[in-house]
Amino acid sequence: MAITAAQVKELREMTGAGMMDAKKALTETDGDMEAAIDWLRTKGLAKAAKKSGRTAAEGLVAVEVNGGTGVAVEVNAETDFVAKNAEFQTMVSDIAKAATGVDSVEALAETEIGGKKVSDVITDKIAKIGENMTLRRMAKVEGDVVSTYVHNAAAPGLGQIGVLVALKGGDDAFGKQVAMHIAAANPASLSEADLDPAVVEKERQVQIDIAKESGKPDAVIEKMIVGRMKKFLGEVTLLGQQFVINPDLTVEKAAEEAGATIVGFVRMQVGEGIEKEKEDFAAEVAKAAQG
Repeated sequence: MAITAAQVKELREMTGAGMMDAKKALTETDGDMEAAIDWLRTKGLAKAAKKSGRTAAEGLVAVEVNGGTGVAVEVNAETDFVAKNAEFQTMVSDIAKAATGVDSVEALAETEIGGKKVSDVITDKIAKIGENMTLRRMAKVEGDVVSTYVHNAAAPGLGQIGVLVALKGGDDAFGKQVAMHIAAANPASLSEADLDPAVVEKERQVQIDIAKESGKPDAVIEKMIVGRMKKFLGEVTLLGQQFVINPDLTVEKAAEEAGATIVGFVRMQVGEGIEKEKEDFAAEVAKAAQG
């Protein structure tokens, strides 16, 4: 029988399943709504949909390099227990490998792994493991040399913080040192030119207000602001920071001595920017008991 758009919409609203999954369920069950719901539950798709509203702020960042291209991918889950799950780790690693061939997280979701779309692979894993999971983001860099570092590694190339560094010239040994520096220092940008102008202006205004409190003449205040802004830019830009491997040098100077130019970097940390739900312990246990 012909399946109408209204039927698909109704089933989606009842189960939270995706449009294509809902349509397939109705097709397989000749339009029987109750049977279609059971079909989705049997396939684990309704179960996955029920979990889609839960906050997924844990998980893993994976880094992968293919030639002169490096990619970092974040896949989230609800608890850090899942990050230790071997199946989840394998899935995230496979997704990162697939990401080297695309340029956006949307394209990555449509890319196939073993004949199945990444989005469907994640849906299947939600149903099997029992937690909400999301493919949150990806970022790429390109260079003559692309080096990586993973902090708090759960497995090779997987951890809580993933760093990529792209170099023109230089070698991987120096690139890894810079990647470790980035993991620790968390620079806001590569250089002043890459820094958000709004961030710079906000800091400048703060320094103006602080300087005015001193009661000093305007000419002196202006010099104070210039010095403080120079210090600020040195603290938040990668090239201006003191190199953790050798604090006598800035990162930019260390790169010059290594015969390298740093052309890009990515620092990706699991869950950054996600507002986590706060629950008391009793509520957490009750939710776990409900499944």
